[in-house]
Amino acid sequence: MHDDIPLTIGRAARVLTERIRPAVYSARLPLEVSASVLPGEPISPADGLALDFEPFAVGSAWGAAWGTTWFRVRGMIPAEWAGRRIEALVDLGFDPNMTGFQCEGLVYLPGAVPVKSLNPRNQWLPVSESAAGGEEVEFFVEAAANPVLLDYVPFLPTEEGDIATSSPAPLYRLRHVDLAVFEPEVHEFALDLEVLLELQAELPATSPRRMRILQALDDALDLLDLQRIPATVGDARAALAPALASPAEASAHRISAVGHAHIDSAWLWPVRETIRKVARTASTMTELLGTTDDFLYGMSSAQQYAWIKEHRPEVYEKVKAAVADGRFLPLGGMWVESDTVMPTGEAIVRQFLYGQKFFEEEFGIRSRGVWLPDSFGYSPALPQLMRRAGFEWFFTQKISWNQVNRFPHHSFAWEGIDGSRVFTHFPSMDTYNSQLSGMEVAKASNQFRESRFASGSIAPVGWGDGGGGTTREMTGKAARLADLEGSARVTWEHPDAFFERAQRELPTPPVWVGELYLELHRATLTSQHKTKQGNRVTEHLLVEAELWWATASLRTGGDYPYDEIDELWKQVLLQQFHDILPGTSIAWVHREAVEQYARVARAAEALIERAQELLAGDSGEGAAAGTVVFNSSPLTRDGVPGLGAGAIERMAGTVSLSEEDGGFVLENELVRIVVSAQGLIISAVDRASGRETLPAGTAANLLQLHQDFPNMWDAWDVDRFYRNRVEDLVELDAIEASVVDGVARIVVRRSFSVSTVEQVLTLRPGSRTVEIDQVTDWHETEKFLKVAFPLAIQAEHTAAETQFGYAKRVTHTNTSWEAAKFETSMHRFVHVEEPGFGAALVTDSTYGFDVTRDSDPATGVSTTLRLSLLRAPRFPDPQTDQGEQTHRYGLVVGAGIEEATAEGLALNLPARVRPGSPVAPLVEVSEGILVSGVKLASDRSGDLVVRVYEPHGRRTTGTVTISGGAATVVDASIIEDAGDVVESDSGTVQLTLSPFEVRTYRVSADRIPD
Repeated sequence: MHDDIPLTIGRAARVLTERIRPAVYSARLPLEVSASVLPGEPISPADGLALDFEPFAVGSAWGAAWGTTWFRVRGMIPAEWAGRRIEALVDLGFDPNMTGFQCEGLVYLPGAVPVKSLNPRNQWLPVSESAAGGEEVEFFVEAAANPVLLDYVPFLPTEEGDIATSSPAPLYRLRHVDLAVFEPEVHEFALDLEVLLELQAELPATSPRRMRILQALDDALDLLDLQRIPATVGDARAALAPALASPAEASAHRISAVGHAHIDSAWLWPVRETIRKVARTASTMTELLGTTDDFLYGMSSAQQYAWIKEHRPEVYEKVKAAVADGRFLPLGGMWVESDTVMPTGEAIVRQFLYGQKFFEEEFGIRSRGVWLPDSFGYSPALPQLMRRAGFEWFFTQKISWNQVNRFPHHSFAWEGIDGSRVFTHFPSMDTYNSQLSGMEVAKASNQFRESRFASGSIAPVGWGDGGGGTTREMTGKAARLADLEGSARVTWEHPDAFFERAQRELPTPPVWVGELYLELHRATLTSQHKTKQGNRVTEHLLVEAELWWATASLRTGGDYPYDEIDELWKQVLLQQFHDILPGTSIAWVHREAVEQYARVARAAEALIERAQELLAGDSGEGAAAGTVVFNSSPLTRDGVPGLGAGAIERMAGTVSLSEEDGGFVLENELVRIVVSAQGLIISAVDRASGRETLPAGTAANLLQLHQDFPNMWDAWDVDRFYRNRVEDLVELDAIEASVVDGVARIVVRRSFSVSTVEQVLTLRPGSRTVEIDQVTDWHETEKFLKVAFPLAIQAEHTAAETQFGYAKRVTHTNTSWEAAKFETSMHRFVHVEEPGFGAALVTDSTYGFDVTRDSDPATGVSTTLRLSLLRAPRFPDPQTDQGEQTHRYGLVVGAGIEEATAEGLALNLPARVRPGSPVAPLVEVSEGILVSGVKLASDRSGDLVVRVYEPHGRRTTGTVTISGGAATVVDASIIEDAGDVVESDSGTVQLTLSPFEVRTYRVSADRIPD
């Protein structure tokens, strides 16, 4: 009998595919189609419906890349179809293998009433639940001709990724536009067969349950007349009913399903197309919610809701009603699903602040958890920030993509750099785009690591990226899997309910300490340098604008520019989306990102200028006498107080420059730097200790060029074998040296391959940092540019700045976990030390670096740090990083963690010189505490918000002083919710901070300024 198993399975699969699914529609009738092609960008639905339409023949080509065609469809329901469910079937030229990555459509009825989207997995739309016969049918399709960029052989360079370079040739062919009679019983039978076929494939080969399912399949198909399927399907379903009615085991794994459509806010399409993708998906999901009883759909990213509200208000009305019904679930509490490795702490705070504020203002709710299934690794600072924003849980999935090491937990407590913990869950199904297939459901149960104590896992269910979200087939499968023998139980459930239960079941969960490092996509720390540079610059500018405007508002009564600051922050937060900031989107996306960063920077600079005019006096006639330096750093610099403005103090000391062996020696009172005739740093001595920073015979500031062709995901990945081929760039075009205004500079020019680079090495009086300003004219292909600094330091760890502190990583590769971290992240500095001596690299726009250990019998162990500067992948943007690129970085000689922190701040927060009078800081803190942000509260109450943190990994006690005293100071969440009153003495708060602790204070608006 077992020999019959393949025959039964093969029979059922073929009948399902070739007979039953086609029979879901028993009659079809072509509809009349006309079209109007837009000459430019998309227009509103009302304008689209008012276009002039010309007859369009089904079978004709349409849609140049990124173009929009509006189709008008008309027809009449035949009288003989009376009493039947009628649907329209539209195939725009879909490829079912490219769901979410091709043409899409959104259907409107006359009056611009949205219906649902059209895509490969959703080619139907409802016309009549029970036709009377003779009704006229009219609808419109806004069809987007998005080009397929992944294709079947992925990662081929293409110019289709930018409307400026894409082809005008039509990409698609309209296959059919029909009215059809929908056979609900046949549709249900198709789902019955599909669920049982998939279930039996996951059961033990000869188990009784599997055998009975196979027999039920044979019995059902024996009763089905393939030429009269609608007439005989009832008997066939009845034969399958017992197999579908057999209940699940009491111990069956529980899957908490939530409808989902992970829509990248930009990726292989521009932001303007994401706006339409979100509207299409939301319209389909509200339609599905209206035809089901228990289905729940979850969508993250306040930005995406805001887009629907602004651009598709008719869809937003449906969304808002579904949210009020508790069926459409705002998730995540962030403005976008951002990268979490590269944004500053203040930017992460704003992701939470603006996300939760939008949800609360629009829907009267806040998200209880952070939903980030697809970001490329997670900073160890996040647990504290989540908890201090009021979040209770964290959900992600991406770590299941690790190349080498399998993550050991699915439900666990994640501990950050300060010791904060947040309950975290990875779905054991290993996907955030589940179709509830038998394989996925079985995998969720079989892989779940905490099954000794916990009962279940989450499954985000639906097609993403414009694929339309959850389908009626998926909800139908969920209904059958709710209580089915041999399967996990599937229930639609809010993630909040899942996490409440999971935390009860795991009161003492396993703990993971430190970053959630993704062993993949490591090159996202480097690709698209101008995007990353724009992020770093605008983050700092906006925090600076808030500082000076808070000071100006409280000191001079100036009107704080809430609207301007909010709009600029939201633009920066959007660009931090996890396929924009990481540099993994098409050329169009990054071209627009760079343009937006430039616009934000100009606007922020103008805001800063206006605030400083109020504070220090207008720079025109009648301005206050003298010249002052505005210092936005929280640390005193060159005699100017942090967060204030003071008179210029020329730095004491001098720098000497002399020639030596064809090279140069730069020396001030702190360090002695030797630059060789090749323009390389060959000695860096801390004068106080006499300690040499570089190993004998080595050279620092050495540019190195690697071949860079990863196995997959060009813009995303760098694979370890890139290190096997390296070229040291030592050939010199020119070198020259000078001392100007007491500052020594050496200019080095090199040519290599098809590129050039110019470096300016600078040493200033009183500085222990050799600064390097670099301009690269980059024209490489599939190459990786690094700059190396070998250090005579036996370092056990690196300390790389992250949000509100630093992450420590070992420098060795004892285990596979450590070896996998061959490219890691930093913000403004990375520091290494041995007892008594250290050094650091600081940077203004670089995020990736690597570290290696070397050992020499004569000199001992040394540590080499290398900054990652530029890449040249060809997919998805074949022109990635081509052209002129600028970097600024430096070597800090003899640096402890305090000096590394200070020099990183100094490099990223340049002082501003202008005419005017000194400005006392609004906020002052004692040593060992840093101010991260000073602003007025986002609720526009006029309250002052001050955020401080401990940056060095030590417990510290100190003070925070608000100038002018304060009526009331309260502890606040990082999203500015007021907490308990804090005892203060004339505006001075005594506080004790644990390592890396972040504290936010809110000062009432009735305080009296100086």
